[in-house]
Amino acid sequence: MQKLWSLEGEYAIIETFCADHKIPAPMPKIEPETMMQNKQLPNVHLRKEWDLRVRTWFNQPGRKLRRRNARVAKAAKIAPRPLELLRPAVHCPTVKYNRKTRVGRGFTLEELKAAGISAKYAATIGIAVDYRRKNRSEESLAVNTQRVKDYLAQLIVLPTQAKQRTSEQKQAYQAAVQVPGQVVPLPKVAAAEAPRAVTAEEKQVQAYVTLRKARGAYKSHGIAQKRKAELKEKKANSVKK
Repeated sequence: MQKLWSLEGEYAIIETFCADHKIPAPMPKIEPETMMQNKQLPNVHLRKEWDLRVRTWFNQPGRKLRRRNARVAKAAKIAPRPLELLRPAVHCPTVKYNRKTRVGRGFTLEELKAAGISAKYAATIGIAVDYRRKNRSEESLAVNTQRVKDYLAQLIVLPTQAKQRTSEQKQAYQAAVQVPGQVVPLPKVAAAEAPRAVTAEEKQVQAYVTLRKARGAYKSHGIAQKRKAELKEKKANSVKK
């Protein structure tokens, strides 16, 4: 029967051999715990000069102060002009947030035309213009048109030539105060309705079904009109025959 090899047996043979030849026996090799279950030996290289390659942000407080000083200097330079351009009141996207009103990018060409000014002139008097946005409702058009008119009522435009400036214009210019935010504030959102009990008629209304039917009718409106016209034409042709 073949004998199985073992580490203890090999060390015993080595000790016997060293004792017979009167030489010191070597220390037994102790396996590290990391060799359990035949796993990889740890060999971590932590000599990468991390402190030379790390990105620091110690200049952030200085940049903050520099930006603030730049804003103050710009406000003093353009005074008494407003700090911000006049922007429209728009509704947030998605069904979840479309009840909220915020400041938009710029006024549409329709809104400026309704207010009686052109887009080029609006850009010279502090009104932002957005050539891409479109008016989807009469309410938004009316609100933003009135917003531009209120701004024009408060606006003081001095002629480029000093000779053409009147004393009234000069006094109004000197008495003007710089506005930090929007000159015309956003319209107030209607107050939320107070909580109340649901009526019997409201319980009978099927809101989801109503919305689905309205969406389906809107989507198939063109096809339905086309089919009605074809049916009407077919009946007219059958009567002629």
